[in-house]
Amino acid sequence: MKVVLLSVFLMSFILTGCSSNPDRERERQMQGSAEQMYEQAQGYLNSGNFTMASQTLRNIESRYPFGAHINQVQLDLIYVYYHLADQDRALTAIDRFLRLNPNHVDADYVRYMRGLVHLQLEDNAFHRLVGIDRSDRDKSYSEQAFEDFRQLLERHPESQYAADARLRMIGIQSRLAKYELSAGEYYMRREAYMAAARRGQYILESFPQVPEVEQALEMMITAYDALGLEDLRDDALAVLRLNFPQHRLAGG
Repeated sequence: MKVVLLSVFLMSFILTGCSSNPDRERERQMQGSAEQMYEQAQGYLNSGNFTMASQTLRNIESRYPFGAHINQVQLDLIYVYYHLADQDRALTAIDRFLRLNPNHVDADYVRYMRGLVHLQLEDNAFHRLVGIDRSDRDKSYSEQAFEDFRQLLERHPESQYAADARLRMIGIQSRLAKYELSAGEYYMRREAYMAAARRGQYILESFPQVPEVEQALEMMITAYDALGLEDLRDDALAVLRLNFPQHRLAGG
């Protein structure tokens, strides 16, 4: 009986080995194929062929969703989508990555890219090239980019992207102030002086460090003067004289 049991055991072991060997071989082949595709994608990235890089990386992601390179593939796709100006896909990839990998070592990079993508959406290359000021355009993308960079600084204060994020936040504040100035000038032309003055006051309270504060004060002074609100006009004029003594209304 012992001999029979031993024979059965040996046969079972052989059958199991036979069935597992093809599985291991298939796994090795798949891993090798994934690595070859990833190397190919890196070649496209290095040469700046973002279209082919995108196609190759997406193929890897769909064929090998649990492969060793999957996180890096997703990070590369975010980078590629940004360079292709494919903001919808970029934001989808970013949000999915942060949802699945909230504590990933490269989460700061992903949040930084989210800000860049929203700035890209905010930008209008055509109007910039022809020299048309578009400060009156939709400001929602600027506001979202500002929030993206704020979260980056809050969650990853030591990130290598923190310094650039701070500079970009200053630039965004300046653009948001220009948006408010543009709206204020619109109200001034229509003699809606109180609405214009409120826009100027909003700039002073929300963006006190931007250069546009000088124009905001001038608008407030002119608006209050038109409304006959002498005390408010004089208060705005005093702030102008203190901070911009060379301005024509300051008597400098």
